Amino acid sequence: MQCVTRETCLKKKVLSDLYCSEAYKTMTGITYRNIHYHLIQGDITTAGVDVVVNAANAQLAGGGGVDGAIHRASGPKLLQAGRKIVQKHGLLLPGQAVITPGFNLKAPYVIHTVGPVWRGGTHGEAKQLASCYRSCLDLAKTYRLKSIAFSAISCGVFGYPKDAAAAVSLAELLKRGADSGLSSISVYLFSASIFTIWATQFAQQAHKVGAEVPYQL
Repeated sequence: MQCVTRETCLKKKVLSDLYCSEAYKTMTGITYRNIHYHLIQGDITTAGVDVVVNAANAQLAGGGGVDGAIHRASGPKLLQAGRKIVQKHGLLLPGQAVITPGFNLKAPYVIHTVGPVWRGGTHGEAKQLASCYRSCLDLAKTYRLKSIAFSAISCGVFGYPKDAAAAVSLAELLKRGADSGLSSISVYLFSASIFTIWATQFAQQAHKVGAEVPYQL
């Protein structure tokens, strides 16, 4: 896989919000079945995409980590929108997803999905995590969106081992992405350490499907 720094991106004059925001640090990517897939070390709240995916809790009430960051950047209307959904439909179950406006975010939409809490890997966690990504892709298709930015679902306080989560998540995205109507699928990773873990799994999963040529900026 090829990693590209923000400085290289700027030198090549690729100035889109997705790749060259101030929060963007490192990227690796491939093109597979006519979709651009990227891992980006950076701040998902700055992503210039059609929809960002929030690693939410069942109450859609905001919290720590990326969930809190998205709520802070979006503003108080996001919390209000989540409360209305929960009042009407009940708590969100692991693997499910709902969509709201993005309000103050660059992205016009936010998809909220609840990942599984890690309980040793013997309670259906992998199936639930794959369902998160599948549900998000289904919503993106329903709304005819073209670009999506995921966070690393369940890799924070839910305790899913990062390498195992990356393997499940990336395999599902590569498997299902072509049927989503999207042209760009990204995963934003906040720290260098988690980016490295996911980049290793990205290379392995890409090799499995025969997508070995890095995406060239």
